[in-house]
Amino acid sequence: MAFLSFLKGSKSDSAVHTDVEISDTSSGPEVIHDGNLAYTRAKAGNGSKAAYQEAVGAPVETDSPLGYEVGWFTVIFVNVNMLIGTGIFSLPANILLRTGSIGLSLIFWFIGFLMAASGISMYLEFASYFPNRSGSEVVYLEQAYPRPKYFFPIAFAVQEVLLNFGSSNAIVFAEYAWKTGGTAASAWQKKGVAVAIYTIAILCVIANNKLAFRVSNVLGVLKLIVVIFIGITGLVVLGGNLDHIPNPTANFKNAFEGHVPNGYSLANALVSVQFAYGGYNNAFNMVNEIKNPIPTLKKNTSIAIVVVAVLYQLCNIAYFAVVPKDEFASASQTAATLFFQKTFQNKGATIALNFCVMLSAFGNLMAVLIGQSRMIREIGRQGVLPYPEFWASTKPFGTPLGPCLISWFMTFIMIVAPPQGDAFQFVVDLQSYPSAIFQVAMTIGLFVLRWRRRRSGIPRSEFRAWDVAILFFLAYKVFILAMPWWPPLGGANGGDVSFWYATYCVVGIGIIIICGLYYVLWIYVLPKYGGYKIRSEMVALEDGAAKTHRLVKVKNEDVEEWDNVHDEAGHLRQRTTTHREDKATEE
Repeated sequence: MAFLSFLKGSKSDSAVHTDVEISDTSSGPEVIHDGNLAYTRAKAGNGSKAAYQEAVGAPVETDSPLGYEVGWFTVIFVNVNMLIGTGIFSLPANILLRTGSIGLSLIFWFIGFLMAASGISMYLEFASYFPNRSGSEVVYLEQAYPRPKYFFPIAFAVQEVLLNFGSSNAIVFAEYAWKTGGTAASAWQKKGVAVAIYTIAILCVIANNKLAFRVSNVLGVLKLIVVIFIGITGLVVLGGNLDHIPNPTANFKNAFEGHVPNGYSLANALVSVQFAYGGYNNAFNMVNEIKNPIPTLKKNTSIAIVVVAVLYQLCNIAYFAVVPKDEFASASQTAATLFFQKTFQNKGATIALNFCVMLSAFGNLMAVLIGQSRMIREIGRQGVLPYPEFWASTKPFGTPLGPCLISWFMTFIMIVAPPQGDAFQFVVDLQSYPSAIFQVAMTIGLFVLRWRRRRSGIPRSEFRAWDVAILFFLAYKVFILAMPWWPPLGGANGGDVSFWYATYCVVGIGIIIICGLYYVLWIYVLPKYGGYKIRSEMVALEDGAAKTHRLVKVKNEDVEEWDNVHDEAGHLRQRTTTHREDKATEE
């Protein structure tokens, strides 16, 4: 029954129904009861309106302990930096090979833009409900599924903390660094450089928030210049201005000519496009650090995704104008490598490309670290991790030190421990699959959240996504989840690894099942036989700004007293409440 109650909350016999609608959250009651759900009102110092959240959520921090350093420029480039990674340099040839034609590959890149734009609209609606909370998915899953209590926070915490590592970009940086130096490096030399560059990125994020954002912004601007340069160069080539490329429009004649792809190839092309557009939502991890967050995010995340989408198409056109289609299909080099070699015809072009990829990989590292550190901090503030004060603290530099340290530790293990090849690829795949499951759950949860808040009398937020956009995003993600089960052309062992192609899917689902078993053990079995209940207590840290929940064990004989002296959010004071109940109960 616990899993049924998360959809609507059980009805309380003591609830009092009222027909008075709450028209303004700034003047509404401090707590709204709806069955076993309790929505508490709070206002943050980022200029957002007062907002309601279910009391299971981490406490709202009135003054952000991380400051308010995220302006419009940072919103744009923290997304651009994560969007423009290594994908645009390496994936176009892969997508062309899987789609079979120039025209269809360009359409797939546009579908990726639609996916990212739909995702932004969904995240904006979630953020408008909770404009005083950072952490994006952490908060949205917590609030969409408040019952069973703590289940989604626990499951997401395992996925985000244990599978949190940035090893792939660090290793890409190391590989291209050795290529730029013209030196053949051993596996351990590459790993050494990867650990070093990741450590530098971590130190930037730990040292100072303003420094981290400035480094990220500078790298984002430089990457944007590189991609613009490729796009403009392609237009110059299309104009027939390079004698050694006599027929730059050849690939665009009969653009849809080519082999007919099967379902597996098309699905893999969509996965690649999704990877290239990963990062469109990064700024939502810092909502409580943004002044007037909803209008700022609405305008500037849209600017970032439109600019990047246009540049992606221009880069693809540039590649196709320079490199014959047959070479794309057979070459082992990346699309950008072929483009630079054929356009500039000198060794310096290859060195320049290697430097661009290094720049892009490091910028991506910075953007990922900034966003993930906020997500992990928010997970810690939910109280489901041991020592919540450690995760929530911003001492001594006003930065998320604890989350950064765990990111460094997990990434260090992932760089040093697994050998390159099957083991490394398996872990990378495993990292993405549970994440997709949670995104599907979050998308469905938006409809659930709308229904619950409407039932409770909470007014509509200042932004509402189109239903068609949400359904498109959901369909895309469901397709991505289903695709890995489709046998590849090479048979059971014909996937990315030499063993069964869907192993990482089974392991990913297994991790979530284990989380469910752990949840039942921790929340139900142990308290039953231990004679206690789990309760949430609000804790303010030494600076007063940082706040966290702490889950504590309360003996059964003390539960009534505890509930009398703590309010729904774990504070040591009572609040005036208004009870709501739907008309079905009254009838």
